[in-house]
Amino acid sequence: MRHGLINFDPFRELSSGWDGDFVAAGSAFVPATNVRQDKDNVLVEMDLPGIKEGDLEISVENDVLTVSGKREEKKEVKKEDYYRKEVRIGSFSRSVILPMTVKGHKAEAEIESGVLKITLPKADEVKPKKIAVKVKK
Repeated sequence: MRHGLINFDPFRELSSGWDGDFVAAGSAFVPATNVRQDKDNVLVEMDLPGIKEGDLEISVENDVLTVSGKREEKKEVKKEDYYRKEVRIGSFSRSVILPMTVKGHKAEAEIESGVLKITLPKADEVKPKKIAVKVKK
């Protein structure tokens, strides 16, 4: 029977759960978030079911996107009436370090079917540029 050696790296264990985003202490819940890009924009999608647009605050500063808000219970229900309560209510704040420089002042956001979609145009210096090569004769 053959046993392979496993390299243990304690720093890998510490950093494996950190991918460049921060959750404020005391946040009621952490919304699931996707960050991707296309040719011109950084696109962020955040699951926020049950949250109204008036209950959200979005800001971009130093290429860090911060989304804060609150989700309130729809009706008064006594705690002892629940069999299971997994839906979190209360305030939250999530900050995500963006993968590149963006034009935060031109960001657009919309919420549809409980998904917040934020479009952040890339700064001109990070967009790929084609450079024509001239041949000297």
